[in-house]
This record gives sequence, C-alpha cells and structure tokens, in this order.
Amino acid sequence: MKLIENLNWRYATKKFNPVRKVTSEDLEKLKEAVRLSVSSYGLQLYRILIISNEEVRQQLRKESWDQAQITDASHLFVFCNCTNNYGNHVDDYIKRIEDATGENTEELINYASFIKSNIDNMSILERQSWTEKQTYLALNNLLIACAELKIDACPMEGFDNERYNQILGLDEMGLNAAVIAPVGYRHFDDAAIKNPKVRKPSDLLFINV
Repeated sequence: MKLIENLNWRYATKKFNPVRKVTSEDLEKLKEAVRLSVSSYGLQLYRILIISNEEVRQQLRKESWDQAQITDASHLFVFCNCTNNYGNHVDDYIKRIEDATGENTEELINYASFIKSNIDNMSILERQSWTEKQTYLALNNLLIACAELKIDACPMEGFDNERYNQILGLDEMGLNAAVIAPVGYRHFDDAAIKNPKVRKPSDLLFINV
C-alpha cells in the first residue's frame, strides 16, 4: 500500500527550498485532488486561494508570526470558508446535480429545502464552526496528494485570519481564511527532516466495540 509509505514520508516541513517550484502540471493535480474532497452534503462551502505573488506573501508573512514557510514555499494555499449567501450556494449545488444527471425532480427540490432549513436553524457560531471544518477536509486531500507526488507541505493555523481577510479582500467575497498550507520542497538542512514520526500506537488510538 503506497499510501502508508507516502504518509510516513511526509512531515510538516519547516524550511522550504525557496528556489525549487511546483510545476504547473503537478499544481493541477493538487487542485484536482482538493476539488474531489468530501464535504457535508457535497456543498463545498469554501474557496481556495493559491498564492504565488511574492509581494502578497510578504504581507501575509507578517501576519503569520513571521514564519518563513509563507514566503519560501513554492505556493501558499489559503482555505477559506463561505460566510454568507448559503441559500445561493445550495441552489448552485442543486443546479450542478441537475446538469450532471439531466434530472429536475421534486426530490431534488425537497432536498434543497431540507439543506437550507438545517443551515437556517444553525446559530451564527454553529455555521462558522461547520463551514470551517469543511476546509480541513479539503486540506487533508491536499496533504495526501502532496505526499503521493513527493511535494512537501505544512498545514498551519498560526496566522491572524482577520488580517488575512483584509489583505486578500476576503470579507467582500463572503469568505474567511480558516487554515493555510504552504507547499513546495523541503530544504536539505531543514532540521525537522531528522525528527522521527511520533504517533500513538494503535492500541492507544483505536477502540474496538
């Protein structure tokens, strides 16, 4: 099973090679892996910014505890959860189902109403938490795809999301920066390369019922 081998290979890269870049071909593969991620109801209530602009990344680094990964990696993925117009997102999703299946049934109409009702019944904080969690599902697909392609990545929560929102104009887009991931290639003298992968043993992690 190559997946296990790849997961053992990957780690949260702390120092990237600032010269080596992810090819456009591999970048498209990463995008497709993220696009195919699971999400609640299949709605995908998020957008992903892929940032290569050096000037923008310099600004974002200041709001990320001055962590070098932000500027030294090949690209910076910013996973953003949607913050408004949920009904429109549901309608768009149903339209995509209709386009894919050629069907326009009462069952689909009822399904849309069911989803909208569930979202409307959430509090603001519940909706925020729910949509932010969806971005982490998409992030996981990115990390696994990176490992398969032997591309390094570092999932990060250490950033000021309000400043990210301001710098990237996310508020106006109905988005919120939830989690980020620089991707690229490890520097040969990244100290974290030598760290053993430390995880709980199976008997402490899994409970058979």
